[in-house]
Amino acid sequence: MNKRGRWAEHPELLQQRSRHGVIKATTLESLDMSSKVIYRRCLPGGPWQRLLPGIILLHQAPPTIEERVIGALLHAGPRALVTGVEACRRHGLRPRELPPDEDIHVLIPHEHKIRSAEFVTVERTHRLPEARIQEGIPLAPLVRATTDACRRLRTVEPVGRLLVEAIQRGRCSPEALAHELDKGSKRGTAIPRRLLGEWKDLYSVAEARAKILSRSLVVQPSHWNPEICDSRGGYIGRPDAWWDDIALAWEIDSFDFHFYREDYKRTVMRNTRYATAGIVVVQTLPSRLLTDPAGVLAELEAARLAASARPRPPVSLTSRAA
Repeated sequence: MNKRGRWAEHPELLQQRSRHGVIKATTLESLDMSSKVIYRRCLPGGPWQRLLPGIILLHQAPPTIEERVIGALLHAGPRALVTGVEACRRHGLRPRELPPDEDIHVLIPHEHKIRSAEFVTVERTHRLPEARIQEGIPLAPLVRATTDACRRLRTVEPVGRLLVEAIQRGRCSPEALAHELDKGSKRGTAIPRRLLGEWKDLYSVAEARAKILSRSLVVQPSHWNPEICDSRGGYIGRPDAWWDDIALAWEIDSFDFHFYREDYKRTVMRNTRYATAGIVVVQTLPSRLLTDPAGVLAELEAARLAASARPRPPVSLTSRAA
């Protein structure tokens, strides 16, 4: 055997035994490369770099997210799964709706003793789910990945955005998310539990997204889902959001999802009642809450200014909504 080892005579073995240029040091040693050579090649100015303890990247450029994920899985062992924000992203949730997270969060069986290292957060679990393989990467199911991500967040807005995105785009039911929170660790679950509990009283998940978006307004709605009546007590409507001091209504229309004639007819009749009563109303399609939140906020602010500039019409909340 050549003293320089098989890797020197057959350099193609390095790429064959690595994945996207990520390889374990023990694999290099199995190709007759000494630990001293590995160390030297990872020094500044060398051709390689140390990605994680015992994990080598076969180039000196900054690691890509793919290389970081592969390195995390090599570090955590053969049964590891990616969960949390990175798994949500790979399941197809919109990046702009996901909280920033530089770490790669992985799950491993509880009996394994691998520790977290640098950008890898290793979580041991008694409930290791069945992997969902996407482009060769084992992922936790979206419900588990979402709740794992939520447990690491500490403020309402990013938790709310992530939950709504998982429900709307990922088609996770609120019940499934709540059930997963109940089964797992209770640490970090107070905010997602509260939000999911509140949303049981909302007519749609789109309204939940609207409620989160409204926190960015200069003046937030005074009521959600109130009943509005005219000066004679006649029913006008039940807007999703309502600014009572200026009689401004916000309706999250369902036309994105319901294409039945009767639904459209009811919407037209409702809008006629609003117009007759002098109520300013903003109509928003559920899809725009996802695709154009800035535009929706701008329309609401413009409508608020217009409603403030005219005399308030003689409408009021019913006793149940007051």
